[in-house]
Amino acid sequence: MTKPGGPVRVAVLVSGGGTNLQALLDALHESPIARVTRVISNRPDAGALARARRAGVPTTVLRDANDPAELQAALGDAQLVVLAGYLKLVHAAVVARFRGRMINIHPALLPDFGGPGMYGRRVHEAVLASGVKESGATVHLVDEEFDRGEIIGQEKVRVEPGDTPDALAARVLEAEHRLLPRMVLELARRIG
Repeated sequence: MTKPGGPVRVAVLVSGGGTNLQALLDALHESPIARVTRVISNRPDAGALARARRAGVPTTVLRDANDPAELQAALGDAQLVVLAGYLKLVHAAVVARFRGRMINIHPALLPDFGGPGMYGRRVHEAVLASGVKESGATVHLVDEEFDRGEIIGQEKVRVEPGDTPDALAARVLEAEHRLLPRMVLELARRIG
């Protein structure tokens, strides 16, 4: 059934290829609960922008990702903001506007293996170097620090003997693609 006022409007912030964005586009395509209505990037060459355009979703490339007014304007009437491979720290003024309605996906089990500089392959190298037996994906609320907001969902992935960073990354990414749409829908149900 369609919600009064339609699905929750989701803005997705991206910096890279956009596989998590694609998972959201696929999962929310005809959802009555939440819909991706805009994609915003700090990089004009981000592959995620092409994915958004193919799906007919409006895109914006920020001229200055550190300008909170520009990001606020780009977010427009979004009700929920998702950081999906967005590698910039979101300005405190923007975080305040979307407190409790801005989430990030991280390729490890936070609070471990997070923080400034911990993204992509670096995360999986650190996980393997630590000797832990599990990794996974985490969705958390965004606050004023990298990867420190309240954790709202995780999916664990076993670290296999002989894993390489790339092999582990591939399995964690599959978990991200399952977890992120589930958490977006759960949050959209609460705010809608």
